[in-house]
Amino acid sequence: MAHIAYVNGRYRPLHSAAVAPEDRGYQFADGVYEVIKVLGGRPRDLERHLDRLARSLAALDIAPPMTRRALESVLHETLRRNQLANALVYLQVTRGTAPRNHLFPKRARPSLVITVRRPAFPSEREREQGVGVITQPDLRWGRCDIKSISLLPNVLARQSAAAAGCREAWLVDREGIVTEGSASNAYIVDAAGRLITHPLNQRILGGVTRSVVLQLARQDGIEVVEQAFSVDQAYAAREAALSSTSSWLLPVTSIDGRPVSNGMPGHVVRRLMALYAAHLGVA
Repeated sequence: MAHIAYVNGRYRPLHSAAVAPEDRGYQFADGVYEVIKVLGGRPRDLERHLDRLARSLAALDIAPPMTRRALESVLHETLRRNQLANALVYLQVTRGTAPRNHLFPKRARPSLVITVRRPAFPSEREREQGVGVITQPDLRWGRCDIKSISLLPNVLARQSAAAAGCREAWLVDREGIVTEGSASNAYIVDAAGRLITHPLNQRILGGVTRSVVLQLARQDGIEVVEQAFSVDQAYAAREAALSSTSSWLLPVTSIDGRPVSNGMPGHVVRRLMALYAAHLGVA
């Protein structure tokens, strides 16, 4: 059972691990995070996750808490102490602890917390039959490309999805464009068999799984189109899907209670699911 956390230089039992009340992550959501999938004791796509962490820190002008090599060492040691072969690692970096003030503190040291938990990966039924999503207004801030710990709009959208019996909420901007999910990237497959997903910009988070899926699709000869799509286009899609570190790649078979095509996972998404499983070495 996962029970050890790393907090600012110390490995502590999870129940007694703590950060200071004036940590800026607690006061201002002034920090970033990563969630890393571990299979067979090995973190997957770790370099991509650490690259994104570095970009998020730089965007907020937060200094790295340690070198990349040291961070990898701490991450592996936290995994070893928790003795979980399959896990999700949560890594959070905040600007640090300082008297509450909106201005950046001059001498605060970044705070690093790493926790490990058992994963709740998609069930066989979800992989075989697909999942439902609902659409919700996108109420997030304007820099969604930064993996910020400020997630209240995402939490509210995800809770609405759960209340509706769905796995995820797809966020829709004022122009009726689907940006992404509350905790995932969104895709549709059009009548021509093209995989369509929102382009990388400040309106979406560049998912690590997204980057892998698009690379695998292109290598397999599936045409990838990175362009915005509307809710109406999603309703009319031949197939749909979502992806994230914890969800892997999942078929979406209903949107707002409407079946996608015949309400069953389609060929393109199934092919990509197989490719992604092979990428992880679990095919």
